[in-house]
Amino acid sequence: MRPLFDAHLDLAWNALYFDRDLSLPLAALRAAESHMTDVRWRGRAAVSLPALRQAQVAVCVATVLARAGPLPTGRLAYQRIDLDYATPPAAYAHAQGQLAYYKLLQSQGAVAILSTAQALDNHWARWQTDPAGTPLGIILSMEGCDPIPSPAYAEQWYADGLRTASLAHYGVGRYACGTGTDGPLTDAGRVLLNEFSRLGIALDVTHLSDQSMAEALDIYEGPVLASHHNCRALVPGDRQLTDRQIRRLVARGAVVGAVMDAWMLYPGWERGVTSNEIVAFEAVADHIDHVCQLAGNADHAAIGTDLDGGFGNDQTPFELNSIADVHKLAPLLCSRGYRDSDVDAIFFDNWLRFFRAALPAA
Repeated sequence: MRPLFDAHLDLAWNALYFDRDLSLPLAALRAAESHMTDVRWRGRAAVSLPALRQAQVAVCVATVLARAGPLPTGRLAYQRIDLDYATPPAAYAHAQGQLAYYKLLQSQGAVAILSTAQALDNHWARWQTDPAGTPLGIILSMEGCDPIPSPAYAEQWYADGLRTASLAHYGVGRYACGTGTDGPLTDAGRVLLNEFSRLGIALDVTHLSDQSMAEALDIYEGPVLASHHNCRALVPGDRQLTDRQIRRLVARGAVVGAVMDAWMLYPGWERGVTSNEIVAFEAVADHIDHVCQLAGNADHAAIGTDLDGGFGNDQTPFELNSIADVHKLAPLLCSRGYRDSDVDAIFFDNWLRFFRAALPAA
């Protein structure tokens, strides 16, 4: 089984807001949730620390996630108790709590926070020698920048280890327009991008509206990625990348991580209604292949599963019981003519190359 580099997992959010003990094997974690009814995906987790080890995940991009209002109109931007806070200071505090979770895991030897290229290289070399004895490597990301109360706080977050961030999540955020909306960057968003360029925080374009993405790519001069995105040509929706956006990202040296969420894999999917029996891993391979065809090579396609990102394995390809099943993609890609070296690139090498260049040297 080859190693896996997953570019998007909401580990701390799951631990804090769904009160999940990620140290448990999946069977025990699911059993612990079997009596819960607060969300439909209880008992359907696909990710835990033991499951990540079983899946040979050597490194992942791990998020902090919180959203804040109010909007300039005075109304709250969002309405989810697991994500949304009335003020940026509250979102900041909750994101700092998620950071504290990762730091505690690191102190216990369960994870290693990788904030430099040298740390990434050292971790990868150690993992190849002793995968069973090496902790999970994580690169810290922020999904939506509402926990940055103002651009002046970007430097503090960088000192805390933040190395990549997306400006918005769903709806209109403090810095940009996100999924389900369209509109420009805010003035603060433009300032924040300049801070990202100065500090060396990579820009994740995931969740940006079309207009905000175009403006961000015009303004920001540093490394860009699409950590968990699929293709609009295959499944319509503003959450997906257009072919033009993919080509622009490829020209910037970006990598696009394929998502395992069924509504991004099957046109017309309805959450809680459509059965995942109609979605196979072939659909994930279709999106990976589409990126490769547009790029002309396999250097810009990768994996960003987003597993347990507000859904369970009832909203994934039906062959996926746990994250370890992502490896079922490998023979599918080989059957389409991809070489072993191409599959290695998609599973880990492309993200390794990207972050070796994007992270500070030492």
